[in-house]
Amino acid sequence: GFKLIQALQYNKGHSVESLRPYLDLVAVAIAADIVPITGENRILTHYGLQVVNERTRPGLRALMQEINRDHYQVSDLVFQLAPRLNAAGRMQHGDQAVQLLTARDYNLAAELAREIELLNQERKGTDKQMTEEALAMISEDGEESRMSTVVYRDSWHKGVIGIVASRLMETYYRPTLVFTRSGDKLAASARSVRGFDVYQALEACTDYIEQFGGHTYAAGLTLQEDMYEAFKRRFEAVVSETLLPEHREPQIQIDMPVHLREMTPKLARILKEFAPFGPGNPSPVFTAGPLRDSGYARTVGENGDHLKLAVLQEDAGPFGGIGFGLGKHLGLVKGGAPFWVVFSLEENTWQGKTSLQLKIRDITGEPPQESFSKYAN
Repeated sequence: GFKLIQALQYNKGHSVESLRPYLDLVAVAIAADIVPITGENRILTHYGLQVVNERTRPGLRALMQEINRDHYQVSDLVFQLAPRLNAAGRMQHGDQAVQLLTARDYNLAAELAREIELLNQERKGTDKQMTEEALAMISEDGEESRMSTVVYRDSWHKGVIGIVASRLMETYYRPTLVFTRSGDKLAASARSVRGFDVYQALEACTDYIEQFGGHTYAAGLTLQEDMYEAFKRRFEAVVSETLLPEHREPQIQIDMPVHLREMTPKLARILKEFAPFGPGNPSPVFTAGPLRDSGYARTVGENGDHLKLAVLQEDAGPFGGIGFGLGKHLGLVKGGAPFWVVFSLEENTWQGKTSLQLKIRDITGEPPQESFSKYAN
């Protein structure tokens, strides 16, 4: 859409600068679709983030008010704005998101944003319930040790099956399909682990599928209900034949080992020159240790899923950090023994104050096996 209006402006002899106000939508689209943030995408995202943070349209401003964040980065667009915009289409109708983004009046936008926030809360509840039901189904059927996850319940909400597939994939770390009823057929969302082409696996099951589409790591398909069990057996067989052992373990590419004393505002400024980060241009990943807890470590979040901590390394620290989904490591951190963290360095802005923090990707009781990228030197 943006490239179309850019071409129209060019043909009319108008300056491209006049299109700058549209770049907030472009940045949200690039982030939400998880496309490579390289080349022109990176440039458009860079300037789009400036628009988001400076003078964005009423609809996004109203949605940002619901989120209560002072400054927005790509990760905020991916994990905060995009899920809310998508919630309208998942739970009710995408028209609500369109009305929000095109609203000229802030009061109308604020009302729409509140409605979308309620839909997002409903989406979260539905997503949680479906995930719990699917996990119970896998356990009851004794399918924990399979090479793939394929589950079906006709009452599941079609708009949420993709999210549930991602949750199950993260739990068992294997190719996953979640089915529900769609009219007189079954529809599914597929998600895959790094290095395994789920689209190719589905191609090997076309005898049982009516139609499918997607790419390496995500796909959608439909089939007749009487084909479900045969498809499930065939998909498991295909995955068993082609899934390699290294595909079963999530891997983090570490760029460089560092000491916490090196994590300075100057380094943060240098790293920001490589931003915006995202697919194709990931934030540099470091490892540091041995570390010890300053006594601050605690779990946060509704279910204690996340880990908030402050760490020490020799004469450096305490240095604050947040580990999303890492609440399970609280015992390791508070146990008294040294530990190592794998992290990215980020700026955290809260109530107008900015500080450096470790965005922790993993915690281990021994030095991680270092897999340095070509940029490590």
